[in-house]
Formats: sequence, structure tokens, C-alpha cells
Amino acid sequence: QVQLVESGGGLVQNGHSLTLSCAASGRTFSNYAMGWFRQAPGKEREFVAALSRSGARTAYADSVKGRFTISRDNAKNTLYLQMNTLKPEDTAVYYCAADFRPSRIVVLTTLAEYDYWGQGTQVTVSS
Repeated sequence: QVQLVESGGGLVQNGHSLTLSCAASGRTFSNYAMGWFRQAPGKEREFVAALSRSGARTAYADSVKGRFTISRDNAKNTLYLQMNTLKPEDTAVYYCAADFRPSRIVVLTTLAEYDYWGQGTQVTVSS
């Protein structure tokens, strides 16, 4: 199985930027479709962004489209989430997720499609 560890969270001001990282270990990272999800207090975990094995295909939630960018470096076994123009409503615990997929182009946008999850990193955006 693959182990995932998120980092890069913190407290930022409204309108500022932050980059999250997710370090993967245990299996061949390039064999996994990857995604970011978030969970705000009192709310269900929701989809944020997803990326295919090759990195060629992406998907974003409407709420982050145009502000967030998901990417991966298969040589470094790392997934990233660049978050720009952050808003207080982006405050949440952010989780990375992985799922083994033969297809290099599939993107996975629902929680149920992912088998592996990190422990999460807190992002707080002050108004």
C-alpha cells in the first residue's frame, strides 16, 4: 500500500497564497491517480482537485477553479496543491488521496474512488 503525508498547511490572510505538498511512499507513485479533498468543521469532506497518473488531466471543484492548481512530480513522489487568492471559506483540513489505476488519464473526483488517505494538514484563512 502507499503512505501519504501532507505538509504545508498554516494560517494565512485573506487573498494570500499557500502550497500544500503530499509525500508518497511505499509503492510506485506514478501508478496512482491522486486527489485533494478538504473538510471544514461541521461539514462533510469534499472534493477539491484531482490529477491523472500522467499529470495530463485535471479536475477541480467549481469553488476553487481558477485559484487552485494541482500538480505532481513523479520523480519526487510528491503531489502539490498551489492555492492562490485564498478566502476564509477555504479554511479546512486538507487531505491528499491516492488510488491505483492502470489508466494513465483517468481522474477521480469522489471520496469512494480512493483507497489511500493522508492524515491531513490544517489550512486557516483569516478575514
